[in-house]
Amino acid sequence: MILLNPKYEHLRSFIECIPSQMDREGTYIYGGRRNLIKLFVAPDGTPLNVKRFHEPHFLNKYIYSWGWRVPKGMRAWTYPRILREKGIETPEEVAYVEERHHGLLGLSYFISIQCPYPHRLYEVALNGSSSYDDLAVALGSFTAMMHEREVMHRDFSPGNILWDKLKDGYHFSLVDINRMYFGPVSVEQGCANFVRLWGDKHFFTLLAQAYAKGRGAHEEDCVRMVLKARARFWKKYLRNHEVDFVPDL
Repeated sequence: MILLNPKYEHLRSFIECIPSQMDREGTYIYGGRRNLIKLFVAPDGTPLNVKRFHEPHFLNKYIYSWGWRVPKGMRAWTYPRILREKGIETPEEVAYVEERHHGLLGLSYFISIQCPYPHRLYEVALNGSSSYDDLAVALGSFTAMMHEREVMHRDFSPGNILWDKLKDGYHFSLVDINRMYFGPVSVEQGCANFVRLWGDKHFFTLLAQAYAKGRGAHEEDCVRMVLKARARFWKKYLRNHEVDFVPDL
């Protein structure tokens, strides 16, 4: 099955071939235990980001196949239009490809336009956050806007927020959006949404202050909630994981 954005109908034949070429063609971006992401360039020069979702295992295969839960790739295909309607940037959806065997979901693919923004939030910690004060304020304001519009990214992590500084200021684009929450977001929930991000206390203090202004909340309360939630998350995470930066807790 292929769902194709009508705007990219001229790329249908190319997109139909992507599943068979995924392992040997394209430029590698990311590969984990479950998913693979590559960059393909279409014949007309369009840069395509292709994410392959692994085949569900055991019970999940039936849960996704029989409609009890929407497959991750299908959610990734559906959500961009919702975000754009709310004024939140995310790469434009191009296609969703689904493989099934005897009616059961196999591999699936979400294809979008490759985001041109060159930065991810990892660099805030890796390069030292002192030079990212303006970014912290902009990110706090952006997140407040998003939460006010009843959208929350459930995997709000450094790799899923692409950004760049353009003439009119900072721009952010959300990726890996198959895990989203749509509905009212309390200030406390919003403050806890920052826990996976990298940076020091100074960066998060500025971020929390900007977030508070955007939500009409007390700055001191938001700073306290952000730092407390962040410390709790990282102390637990570091018991079993190694990271490439030293959390300032």
